[in-house]
Amino acid sequence: MLNKAILMGRLTRDPELRHTPSNMAVTSFTLAIDRDRKGQSGERQTDFIDCVAWGRQAEFVKQWFTKGMLAIVVGRIQSRNWEDRNGNKRVSIEINVDEVSFGETKKSRDANGFSSANSYDSGSQIRPEGFDSGSQMAPAPSFDLSVGDSDFAELDDDSDVPF
Repeated sequence: MLNKAILMGRLTRDPELRHTPSNMAVTSFTLAIDRDRKGQSGERQTDFIDCVAWGRQAEFVKQWFTKGMLAIVVGRIQSRNWEDRNGNKRVSIEINVDEVSFGETKKSRDANGFSSANSYDSGSQIRPEGFDSGSQMAPAPSFDLSVGDSDFAELDDDSDVPF
């Protein structure tokens, strides 16, 4: 069976970080994704997709993403049954996030008038889960987010990426 979703949209609000009783980090956020076609009234239609990230991925989302930012999410669709305050049975469909990436460069966000309280700090690095300084890990390619007028980044050293 195959269950894989790839989405690109803007966060509708700042991500909410919580912890489970076992202290596992959980972040929930919603992506607004415009449909390709306009509705019968000629207006663009938008879907609002709930997403849930766990562990280090949850902490990463909370630290680096804020309302309005463009995000690319890879994950799997899952349903969850729950009961509301009135005892009615409900079903929620959400994306369980496996990967999340920036959908635009900091330069293009700034050019469009978007500024973030969690602005990018070029000195910060987040290590992949399970990484320790003694591990023999090849350096990951990184991107210089300040080069050229294009929205596409060019490969450079790994000092310009937060991970």
